[in-house]
Amino acid sequence: MMRQGSTWFLRAVVFLIGAGVLAAMVRFPQTEGRAANLDLVSIYADPLIIYGYLASIPFFFGLYQAFKLLGYVDRDEVFSPQAVHAVRNIKYCALAMPLLIAGGEAFIVLVANGEDAAGPVALGIMTSFVSIVIAVVAGLLERLLESRADMRSSVA
Repeated sequence: MMRQGSTWFLRAVVFLIGAGVLAAMVRFPQTEGRAANLDLVSIYADPLIIYGYLASIPFFFGLYQAFKLLGYVDRDEVFSPQAVHAVRNIKYCALAMPLLIAGGEAFIVLVANGEDAAGPVALGIMTSFVSIVIAVVAGLLERLLESRADMRSSVA
């Protein structure tokens, strides 16, 4: 019973992270400096905004996989091949994020036209670091779950 309460709490956290990021992604382009005098269509037609939305797909897919993994924990299927696959997908999503962030930062630096790009670049570096840490932890968890799943299948 305690574990199910913990997984429900973690599911709520995953949901709130996703909802918060989505809300920020919808609201931020409207408050950003260049968009002050633009209509909604022009704001969301900006190439950097479009790239940001496309680059967020691995982030939201990784959150979905985390949600699925918590379901496997609830059903005592944490050592199943499906759980290992979910952790592997989380690892791949976390590895894709720094590459996509680097692409966005390159665009910002090239198009900045004399503006100070240090803030966005620093934010990208920090976000990439967090993403790499998540990928390493997911990789370690994947190996642990795989070895445990292999032991279970060889015993049965």
